[in-house]
Amino acid sequence: MTMSTRKLGSQGLQVSAIGLGCMGMSQSYGPADEAESIAALHRAIELGCTFLDTAEVYGPYTNEKLLGRALKGRRDEVVIATKFGFRIENGKQVGTERDSRPEHIREAVEGSLSRLGTDHVDLLYQHRVDPAVPIEEVAGAVGQLITEGKVRFFGLSEAGAANIRRAHAVQPLSALQSEYSLWERNLEPEIIPLLSELGIGLVPFAPLGRGFLAGDVKRAEDYPEGDFRHGDPRYQGANYDANVQAAGTVRDVAAVKNAKPGQIALAWLLHKGTGFGIDIVPIPGTKRRKYLEENVAAAAISLEAAEIQALDDALAPDKVAGPRYDERKMATIDR
Repeated sequence: MTMSTRKLGSQGLQVSAIGLGCMGMSQSYGPADEAESIAALHRAIELGCTFLDTAEVYGPYTNEKLLGRALKGRRDEVVIATKFGFRIENGKQVGTERDSRPEHIREAVEGSLSRLGTDHVDLLYQHRVDPAVPIEEVAGAVGQLITEGKVRFFGLSEAGAANIRRAHAVQPLSALQSEYSLWERNLEPEIIPLLSELGIGLVPFAPLGRGFLAGDVKRAEDYPEGDFRHGDPRYQGANYDANVQAAGTVRDVAAVKNAKPGQIALAWLLHKGTGFGIDIVPIPGTKRRKYLEENVAAAAISLEAAEIQALDDALAPDKVAGPRYDERKMATIDR
């Protein structure tokens, strides 16, 4: 089966219907395995999953370098998205401090191009809104890079409605990347209607609820230090118990469809875009071919309206327990 494509925004960016989040190949979910990660990237290309998501801060820098090595001689077969905007010093991220000064954006893109071994980035996101830099200046700086051919399309990540409008007025946005999944629906009241109005695509990260919706989960304390889930509020204590119960409907639908729970969560996302009038392109992250193949197969799963409604109801916002981040990280979200 050849994976279908979807269009992000009205500027002409075509991507695979499901992408691949590459962050976990370098950090956050256990030790790195470069050989398996490169094998997974090559397998993704074979399967038509060619929309690859990285960022300068992943590592920092090591994730882009990994992609550069894996894609040598194959650059034209993929669509690469990367991000700028966090402050990095001496090779380390400086907390949640941000830096979107126009001169830094240019420096960041030149660094990304070098690490990725390419002369252009297909989709460049501001990783988080920088309250110290007007979004119009950010959009203008990216627009200049587009004029120069170093960037093809512009996106924002976790931006709020006001900044989306202001940026889009200066340099049209092709995509908003934000956390969105069956168990994280914060975009539905305001952001998704705005994306539909402006013709901007949605790229959900953590579409499997950081693994929770995939079904095989443990309590936070059972994950090692350094694994993101060890400190995830939704994996902790009573929140964990409530969320396991809420996710039961995903497992039930999966059993009926002879599918994996994670595949149902991805299929739900792919179907939701139709109702909202936008293209939704999830980017589940993995560093293993086995899970990549499972994720890609979700594109072929069809859900009935009643099944979508049952999933909506079971994981409605009031059924999911705990915030998605701790207070420090939540402070970087522009909403």
